[in-house]
Amino acid sequence: MAIGERARYWQYSELPGVDLLHAHYIHKAFARHTHETFVFAAITEGVEAFHYRDDLVHAGPGQIALVNPDTPHTGHAGVPEGWTYRTIYPDAEIVRSIAADTLALRGSVGFTSPVVDDPYASRLVVGVHRAAEEGNALAADSLLRLVTARMLRSHGGLVTPLPPSSAGARNAARARTVLEDRMAEPPTLERLAADLGTSPFALLRAFRDAYGMPPHTWLTDARVRRARRLLDEGTPPADAAAAVGFTDQSHLNRHFTRSVGVPPGAYQRARGAGQRSRRSAARTYKTGPAPTP
Repeated sequence: MAIGERARYWQYSELPGVDLLHAHYIHKAFARHTHETFVFAAITEGVEAFHYRDDLVHAGPGQIALVNPDTPHTGHAGVPEGWTYRTIYPDAEIVRSIAADTLALRGSVGFTSPVVDDPYASRLVVGVHRAAEEGNALAADSLLRLVTARMLRSHGGLVTPLPPSSAGARNAARARTVLEDRMAEPPTLERLAADLGTSPFALLRAFRDAYGMPPHTWLTDARVRRARRLLDEGTPPADAAAAVGFTDQSHLNRHFTRSVGVPPGAYQRARGAGQRSRRSAARTYKTGPAPTP
């Protein structure tokens, strides 16, 4: 992490199913990746630019970047001074339960816009962070529900994934299953295509169309996601790296930081501490002074 950049990735034990990130980045560039959770990122200073599906979008102060689960996206500074943001990562089940409770929407829900210009909602996201930092469980939970319901009303709805209909889409889905099962020792693209009865380039195109990234990029993202689950279970980073197919811990460190924003060791310390106490969970990974709220 470059000088002047800092990031704090943590959990508040009284807000289960929600991760929190408060960061200031200047040169940081997130690789194309996905999350299993939703992302509500309230920009407080500067501008973040990110590729969302096929578009390059920007978010500045008073705006919220919204990302649905399993949606490929990147992230980098949109201005020379970088950007500061407070992000909440609510589990998909939390968002679904709020949608059912407030809007009578039942099923898979999602957001239709990657950037929402809503200063009040942005303040609610910041409020979730500050309430968690103060140990105010009632406020943190209440503000989380308020901002989620507000975003669902203005930019949300039911999302119905389309089943694979073409042979290419079916091959992409089968290839994904193979890569999930053989994550530590994946086949070559040529072997994978041959086993599926298609050509390498046809599979490459079909996979990119289905999942927004080529198979090798998807595999790196999937490895990071599985490594996160192993780290949550207490697996040492070196063992997690080997289990998911990274060459060594430094290989995991590089890709993990490019996707999550902090190194795996710092991530694991914060997550583990968050389950023990709020005070311990507030550990911060820093290379500079604390960011301005």
